[in-house]
Amino acid sequence: MTKKSAPSRRKFLKTALAGAGAAAAVPLSVKADDYIEPSMTKPGKGFTPYGMPSGHEDVKRLLRPPGNFPGTGGSLSPLESLEGIITPSGLHYERHHNGIPDIDPKTHRFMIHGLVKTPLEFSMDDLMRYPRISRIHFVECGGNSGANAGPQPPQLSAGGIHGLVSCSEWTGVELGMLLDEAGVQPEGNWILAESADAASLSRSVPLKEAREQGILALYQNGERLRPEQGYPMRLLMPGWEGNLQVKWLHRIKVTDGPTMAKDETSKYSQSLKDGKANQFNFIQPVKSVITRPSGTMTMNGPGYYEISGLAWSGHGKITRVEVSLDGGATWTDAEMPGPVLSKALTRFRLPWQWDGKPVVLQSRSTDEAGHVQPTRAKWKEPYSNAQFYQYNGIQSWQIGADNTVKNIYA
Repeated sequence: MTKKSAPSRRKFLKTALAGAGAAAAVPLSVKADDYIEPSMTKPGKGFTPYGMPSGHEDVKRLLRPPGNFPGTGGSLSPLESLEGIITPSGLHYERHHNGIPDIDPKTHRFMIHGLVKTPLEFSMDDLMRYPRISRIHFVECGGNSGANAGPQPPQLSAGGIHGLVSCSEWTGVELGMLLDEAGVQPEGNWILAESADAASLSRSVPLKEAREQGILALYQNGERLRPEQGYPMRLLMPGWEGNLQVKWLHRIKVTDGPTMAKDETSKYSQSLKDGKANQFNFIQPVKSVITRPSGTMTMNGPGYYEISGLAWSGHGKITRVEVSLDGGATWTDAEMPGPVLSKALTRFRLPWQWDGKPVVLQSRSTDEAGHVQPTRAKWKEPYSNAQFYQYNGIQSWQIGADNTVKNIYA
């Protein structure tokens, strides 16, 4: 495979837009002094207590059909309609196992008990007195992108396939500080984090990592958590599987080993070809997806476009994103204008002049630990046909001469 460096954006634009018909803009048809917008002719609306998107915009989460039980299922972030790396709180993906509980922060309590010297109970007012930290991190469901593990490529948007991932600024209290205050006993090696939802969702986490990385998140993007994101508090384990980011957190029990709860045995295990299964698959693998152009979109004919997408890894920073315009035969380094943060979404871009002929676009990311995003065939090698958790195979978008963009397996 040959590899190329990304062309300079300014140099590319200067060359591409010099060609007849290449520019997206149209010549000005009136004098600048006569260029009056309708909005300039009358006063605008007054103030509102909480800002909302423009009524001219219609970007919404993508709702999945409900599950077999009330409140089960999820909604996906519309990745193809977003820019930058931060997901608006109202568009952050959702995954619930028994609906969204309505929890009064005045009566909510958080407990640390089990193998500790001093069991502790905290009110929300108690937690607000502790020093806080802010971190930008993605959260990704373990089942994200799993639709591409199926036998036929789903004809959905980028968000419809990969939208169970979002990125926010999270603010809260370091879990390690509270564990140290409780005093973990020598035989304590794990914790069990339990939700206050009707499903009592619970997950086991190794104590060492929980103490070093865990955050009790109280705020998202500068405001209190939304109810669907765990209000009034959730556990955040940066870069780990979304199911471990326990929402509506109400207790942590220190234990000597994993609890083998229902949410880590009957679900979120990787089935292998030999009939065995991998459990406790904590860290989300390196991944990327081109979000523009992407599935279900229609191209506007030949000309200049910017290929743009997102890359992320639970192992740390993204160090490289490559884009292929020929189904993986050759690769070109994309730009990552920044910011490039550890365990956060990273935006990549590549200027592109499309000649109108059929093409297959792919992206491939590499993280600072040296992990490289695999092909779909490579990812499937060790797993049974039923396995779809932590799918990170390369996404292929086929652009046809008819301007359509389709999901294919290449």
